[in-house]
Amino acid sequence: MVRYLADPIKRDLPRKYVLLSGPRQVGKTTLARGLHERHEYRNYDVPAQRTEILRMTWNRETDLVVLDELHKMRKWKTYLKGVFDSEGVHPPVLVTGSARLDIAKKVGDSLAGRYFSFRLHPLTLKELKGHGRRDAVFERLLAQGGFPEPFFVEEQHFYPRWQRSHLDIILRQDLLDLEQVRQIVGIETLVELLRQRVGAPVSYQSLAEDLQVDQTTVKRWIGILENLFVIFRITPWNRNVARSLLKAPKYYFYDNGQVTGDRGQKLENLVAAALLREVHFEQDARGRRVTLHYLRNKDGDEVDFAVSESGRLTLMVEVKWDDATPSKHFRPLRPRGTEPPAVQVVGTLRSAIRPVPNLRIVPAAEWLEGLEL
Repeated sequence: MVRYLADPIKRDLPRKYVLLSGPRQVGKTTLARGLHERHEYRNYDVPAQRTEILRMTWNRETDLVVLDELHKMRKWKTYLKGVFDSEGVHPPVLVTGSARLDIAKKVGDSLAGRYFSFRLHPLTLKELKGHGRRDAVFERLLAQGGFPEPFFVEEQHFYPRWQRSHLDIILRQDLLDLEQVRQIVGIETLVELLRQRVGAPVSYQSLAEDLQVDQTTVKRWIGILENLFVIFRITPWNRNVARSLLKAPKYYFYDNGQVTGDRGQKLENLVAAALLREVHFEQDARGRRVTLHYLRNKDGDEVDFAVSESGRLTLMVEVKWDDATPSKHFRPLRPRGTEPPAVQVVGTLRSAIRPVPNLRIVPAAEWLEGLEL
């Protein structure tokens, strides 16, 4: 299937280098190699191809050069800057990588003005529209998430085996490649604790006590898991960004199958991942200043998700598995003088309801399939 980032990347390749990051095995290499039939592919992990990368021996008449795992090269940004400055975008260059690539592009300015970046996410119900019955696709995503290989393999025991090896490779190969981390067992325990706390504000102090380490270590481990695209963070919305970042965040998983809670928690994680994909797409492909948060006040009112654009709330989303009663938390959390649309997403609902203006109560599968920000 053609992935949702294919057209935006094709649009940008004639003008800039493109950096494509995302979770391991999310389909980055497949997407890259499928953009042009006539392409040159080099993987830095392959010794012979590594030499070709260093010597820049690819065909200059090709339609695309794909450089995979380039982040493992020392001073890879300086290398790309040199290639860009000497040859421009003829041929176009697409660099793919996972965590290290995403981290490295945030520091320094070696590539400033020379690239656009994109983040590829697992398959969502929106992207899978037309690839099976909506309800069946929804149930499959709920149970095991949208990583392409296990999603399309119709075999009962394939996903649990894939999931174990996938996380094991991340923690025991990618993690050691990223940092000199010796506490792998502790990080594995942290993953297990976060699997049980999806949708709840996370206390670093509580995690530190459970893991018998200090809070600084917990925050560093969580940062590593974020950089490896295992989990992602959602902070409470506040017009003051600094205050928002200081308050307790929530953490969700890119792989929905990692969630060990009930169907309500699994649905909340699925909605979080779908919203984040849309936010990243709007940021990367369209340059919109959209961000994803949750809402909470001192009185304990809470709404699961809120989308903000340029500091203004544009959407409020509450997730329920089987409760179609309008949430009482929308009204006290709406900013004064504004009425951002509110949506209550319900897993078991069969048809949409509009009980009051500016509030829709919608079936989860239907809403996820047509999600737009």
